[in-house]
Amino acid sequence: MTLASETSPLLVPHSSLRERKKLATRRGIRRVALELIAERGFSHVTVEDIAAAADVSPRTFFNYFPSKEAVLFGADPGRAEEVRAQLVHDLPGHSALEVLRVVLTDRARRLAEELAELGGDPARWAAQMKAAHADPQLRAAQASHMAWVEASFASALAERLGTDPDRDPYPMLLASAATAVLRATMSFWASAGGTVPLEQLADAAFQALADGFPENGALRDLASATQRVGPPPAGAPQAGAPQAGAPQAGAPQAVPRNFENRKDENR
Repeated sequence: MTLASETSPLLVPHSSLRERKKLATRRGIRRVALELIAERGFSHVTVEDIAAAADVSPRTFFNYFPSKEAVLFGADPGRAEEVRAQLVHDLPGHSALEVLRVVLTDRARRLAEELAELGGDPARWAAQMKAAHADPQLRAAQASHMAWVEASFASALAERLGTDPDRDPYPMLLASAATAVLRATMSFWASAGGTVPLEQLADAAFQALADGFPENGALRDLASATQRVGPPPAGAPQAGAPQAGAPQAGAPQAVPRNFENRKDENR
């Protein structure tokens, strides 16, 4: 049995027409917001601008996002609670680092899917978000958001380990390292044009963390392969899109689902 197969994914019921409309509205608002922010800069776009471009009222905007910053963060309280529950309960008998690796690698996959659902190249959306995050006005909000994410992860890991995070530094240390890994992986993926699946990069990055960040390992090999392959040519399938036929020799392969017995792989 693999680590991935031991997780307990939530059952996804068939969504109603109302739910599908809400999801379409949320995606439409986010897509318009990212386009406006890429064009004008974060500081020069207001909620009213986004609402007008998305053909909704400011009140409707706030029904989906608590703030302009949340459009970039993709803040979803329901998803945050799901991740927290997974960190506490999934993969019984495995280490906290192993569950972080599986859960956050899966989160990376879902994030890439969410960006793909906005339409167009998901790596382009990621690059736009990365550029927006350089805005001084956004940095404080981003720092606050990341602090909240780390605290949530640390609390979940402490509960899993049966320890007190105020007395034991390990949960917060691990949570901070994990969020930094995910953030750096996302940044590299966007800069590389999405030529390697985000899920594969995240998995290799967490393996590097588990191995103590060796100078030579699968993560840097993967980055080198990314440079050799380069961005897809015009008219090529978009990042994350399924491709027919076998992959070309030397091209990055999809991340394997079996996460077990790989700790010595890159040593």
